[in-house]
Amino acid sequence: MSTPSGSTRLSQEERTRAMRARLLEATVELLVERGFSGTSTTLVSERAGVSRGAQLHHFPTKNALVVAAVEHLSDVRREELAAAAAALPTGRRRTRAVLHMLGDHFASPLFVAALELWVAARTDETLLEAVAPLEQRIGRETHQMAVELLGADESRPGVRELVQATLDLVRGLGLANTITDDARRRRRILDQWADTLDEALAGGARDARDARDTEGER
Repeated sequence: MSTPSGSTRLSQEERTRAMRARLLEATVELLVERGFSGTSTTLVSERAGVSRGAQLHHFPTKNALVVAAVEHLSDVRREELAAAAAALPTGRRRTRAVLHMLGDHFASPLFVAALELWVAARTDETLLEAVAPLEQRIGRETHQMAVELLGADESRPGVRELVQATLDLVRGLGLANTITDDARRRRRILDQWADTLDEALAGGARDARDARDTEGER
């Protein structure tokens, strides 16, 4: 009994997607375990259980493979962060919860893999051309997510800088975590920064209201 051509084509597409996913996941694992210099297309194909020919058909160079892998994992992490954001508490402890969520994100394998790419791209112009736009897009998306989760009003002076300082802080803590498990210190720092951030954002809102009231009295 023959299989309809549409069903066969769909099955092939599914197999192709699964194979690509295995290649990308294996690449991220190797970036984390061995770094950029220790990651090779041969090792990736072996770990993914994919033939060299099939791997080279989809990703002809190492640079193409590692950039696609980090982009793939970034998309996965964005979906995971969106789901985690939906479960965040409201009220006084929201800022603290947001910061811990971001801190965990920048301590994840994605950050380690991306860091390997950034370091390698510093001295590889071809890789830099591919990595720079990806990093800029991820940076914009992460910044916008932080603004929304914190309820920050960037039309007020200094608020955009506060949000960016927050992201710079969690990135720095993520970098420290690549050397040693820094979870306890990270939580203490983020708890303190949450209090500082809440006070700064609330104080800015009060100043804006006072300015409007003063203007209205004139």
